[in-house]
Amino acid sequence: MTDRPRRADARRNYDLVLAAAKEVFAELGVTAPLDEIARRAGVGNATMYRHFPTRRELVIAVYADEVTALAELGETLLHSDTPPADALFRWLRAFVTHVATKRELPLAIPDDTGGERNALYHRWHDTMRTTATTLLTRTRQAGAVRPEIDIADVIAAASGIGHAAADADQIDRLLGILRIGIQTPAESFSDPA
Repeated sequence: MTDRPRRADARRNYDLVLAAAKEVFAELGVTAPLDEIARRAGVGNATMYRHFPTRRELVIAVYADEVTALAELGETLLHSDTPPADALFRWLRAFVTHVATKRELPLAIPDDTGGERNALYHRWHDTMRTTATTLLTRTRQAGAVRPEIDIADVIAAASGIGHAAADADQIDRLLGILRIGIQTPAESFSDPA
């Protein structure tokens, strides 16, 4: 059986619930009342549960949407006129913000004996790593980053910033330090934002 495309009103309701869930989870955490999500989306509970029968499915959809947005940002930056190092650090800034503000989401997905949660984690991490690798490779080819810099180190450092930074200003300062640390000596510093 193939999935039929959603009707326009069903797609709109899905998008409304997803947007409301992002907002509510950001404000109140992932244990926020689902009724509040339906209320903010402007739909009935039955409509919300038709699209997302469980909290788990809603959390998965929100997190997956965030990962998709990061991948799309990477593609946009890759094909823009933005200098490669600037593109890499603009993406890293979005990634760090994602880590800082969304770390609760994947932890809220209950583990299962079938390993679905692990499969989701691997898919999401692969997507982000692939995006970061593509941007780093382009930056390396432009001669803006030292050749020995490994994407695993860059992602680990950026993740650490996301977990440790107290606020947006500190995120920017720490990303600036990371940028200085990986750039080639001739590369000049510019704002990562």
